[in-house]
Amino acid sequence: MKIKYISVIFLSASSLSYAQQIQDTIAKESKIEEVAITGSRNKKRTVINTPVPIDVIDIKQVSQATGQVEVNQLLQFAAPSFNSNKQSGSDGADAVDPATLRGLGPDQTLLLLNGKRYHQSSLINLFGTKGRGNTGSDMNTIPIGAIKRIEVLRDGASAQYGSDAIAGVINVILNDRDKGFEGNAFYGMNLFKSPGSNDVVSDDKIDGTTLDFSGNLGTKIGNKGGFGNFTAEFINKDRTIRNANPERYSSPREKFGDAKSQNIYFFGNIELPLSDGLNFYSRQGFSYRKTNAYAWTRSAKADGNIPDVYPNGFNPIENTSITDFTFDNGLKFKVADWDIDFYNAFGSNRFTYQIDNTINATLGIKSPTSFNAGGHSLLQNTTGFNASKQFKVLQGLNIAFGSEFRYEKFEIIKGEEASYTMYDINGNIVNSSTPDNLLVKNPITNNIRPGGSQGFPGYSQEVNKNRNNFAAYIDTELDITKNWMISVAGRFENYNDFGSTLNGKFATRYAITPQLALRGSVSTGFRAPSLAQKYYSLQFTNFQGGNLVTIQLASNDSDLAKTVGIPQLKQETSLNGSAGFTFNTGKFTATVDGYYIKVKDRIVLTGNFNQDDDAIGGILIDNHIDQAQFFTNAIDTRTKGIDIILNYTENIGSGKLSVTLAGNYNEMEITKVNTSEKLKGKEETYLSPRERAFILASAPKTKINLNLNYKISKFNANVQLVRFDKVKLIGYNGADDNQSYGAKVTTDISFGYELSKNFNITIGSKNLFNRYPTLQTAHVDGNTESGGIFDPVQMGFGGRQVFARLNFKF
Repeated sequence: MKIKYISVIFLSASSLSYAQQIQDTIAKESKIEEVAITGSRNKKRTVINTPVPIDVIDIKQVSQATGQVEVNQLLQFAAPSFNSNKQSGSDGADAVDPATLRGLGPDQTLLLLNGKRYHQSSLINLFGTKGRGNTGSDMNTIPIGAIKRIEVLRDGASAQYGSDAIAGVINVILNDRDKGFEGNAFYGMNLFKSPGSNDVVSDDKIDGTTLDFSGNLGTKIGNKGGFGNFTAEFINKDRTIRNANPERYSSPREKFGDAKSQNIYFFGNIELPLSDGLNFYSRQGFSYRKTNAYAWTRSAKADGNIPDVYPNGFNPIENTSITDFTFDNGLKFKVADWDIDFYNAFGSNRFTYQIDNTINATLGIKSPTSFNAGGHSLLQNTTGFNASKQFKVLQGLNIAFGSEFRYEKFEIIKGEEASYTMYDINGNIVNSSTPDNLLVKNPITNNIRPGGSQGFPGYSQEVNKNRNNFAAYIDTELDITKNWMISVAGRFENYNDFGSTLNGKFATRYAITPQLALRGSVSTGFRAPSLAQKYYSLQFTNFQGGNLVTIQLASNDSDLAKTVGIPQLKQETSLNGSAGFTFNTGKFTATVDGYYIKVKDRIVLTGNFNQDDDAIGGILIDNHIDQAQFFTNAIDTRTKGIDIILNYTENIGSGKLSVTLAGNYNEMEITKVNTSEKLKGKEETYLSPRERAFILASAPKTKINLNLNYKISKFNANVQLVRFDKVKLIGYNGADDNQSYGAKVTTDISFGYELSKNFNITIGSKNLFNRYPTLQTAHVDGNTESGGIFDPVQMGFGGRQVFARLNFKF
């Protein structure tokens, strides 16, 4: 094994630099060259000689030196083109933290678990979040303690892996250690200090307290190389509150901040030889997450309040419960020298909502103050096989082919009647024929009181929809010479709800010298509309510029959508291209990769059509709805950018210094807005400047990570600086209502010490200098998306955190 290869894996991590630990880890891999790498089905291919960029992140080493306890936030500060923001007041998204790769949608990155498709979340992101109108996978359903490494393929890969891989692929590899016990105990807390001139206040000086306990056990099974690896983890996070100073500003949010949450995980990874050449594997996963988040404040005089119940107004509380299951099983064997992998991957995700400290204002003092609001769930089951074989053609030919059949089912769970219903003064359900004089009104404002549970209305109808698809693919790699390789892949898929798609990919790598190699790829891609995008429907209330409005989010197959000519959803399509080089001298390594991604027919939410619209205004008035919006293939986008990762290691004295500089430049533009024929000329409503700005702000234009690690004997120190570029949003008052969030630099620092061969301790601080997003004091009246003094952009809004972590093994 060559140290040169070790250095490149270390470079690829583009995160915390632990050269010596990584060397130790790789030294234990007796057959490191046989490790499968995402983006290649060739067992002889390593991360150094792939034709596309791949980051390999050693989760154990990264997590030990940081205050991150969830996968999304860990990658946010480790991978420069990955972005995930904590949300506040965004309903279910407060529990999920939508993530993006290269600024594209959360549903345009495919998540794999040990190389098999991982199920999506049943949540669809609505207002206040990145990826509005998108679904996506929830990586926070996988505990950090169960993960060996994460491979990030930064290249379009639909021709290899199918739908969703437009921006790239993230492959989570589970621990496979077959002996010993490893665990950690983590404690962290936010130390509140207001930035600026006391514009921000908090309920407590110390909040956001986080406790994390995890244990991972490896054991041998039988005497033929079988193993079992099991992880249990518990995380308890208290809320953070970052309010606008009430002595300076009048804010519609009294409780802006991170949600309170509890996470429980259990994951298993089993492999068992059944006979010579026949191996069984099984991966089991269960996670349960309960979050407790505040919605927007209802003042004492608000139309949604009943003063006799809440004399001072109230803050609705959304209790979200997420139950997630994974159960993957398969057999690996040989047939005529072909390596066969036959598998079944099952996954399900279920959200339910309990809304407390709320009221249905149309019921007055008779209203309950707690409601079961229903929820939603998604089930996915994939059965498939892959076959691969090496041939002695030129310097080596690898051919892989396979097929998959996937079944998906999406459900909306109906809430209790009072959670979604508007009642008249006689307690009857309001409909289009109800006369105005029977509607319940606010005697102060004379406005109609909204129905349903305030903060989050219940789901008013049950939905149970399913679909299936069939896929077949071929993936080839040919080493023409020792220095030049090419890869060609193709994939056919057929969905029973919208038809067929065919995609292809070509990639190549040429080593000019042992140190310098060029690489590049071109591919087509697609993303199938999710079942949630096709069938999700909800009537909810939202604040716009401080005003409460009732919005109907109409499903794609609804009569309301048909009235305005919204077409049936079809697949998004893409054209991807990348080109770059790798350079390696041993101590210094570098990768530079430029990329171009053109996406046609991206699915997003339209803007809001109101009661003045000539097509549906009358329908909205009859149903007492202020606005309506729809899912549609609304836009075409073009994204271009570059990833640069540089790494240098040097022995200094008796220790080793490792430096990693990783940067991403990403620029997206909306090239076309695709309105329906009936809505021609209404492009500014169909996708307003505000909505366009929100899409374009999915990632900062530049993000730079600088990490320095010094290890000497039993001591190591780590410093990480991350610069997030400026982000620009637009408020509710139109294109001139600019909300600019300036560039910010966060600093994380930690110090670790090996107490013994079995124990080591780390203490440190995240966001050491207490950086916050730019305060939007001019918009604190409710014109920000979050209703707070800033939006959840860039690095979060919790301020400084200090932490201690104890790691142990036996």
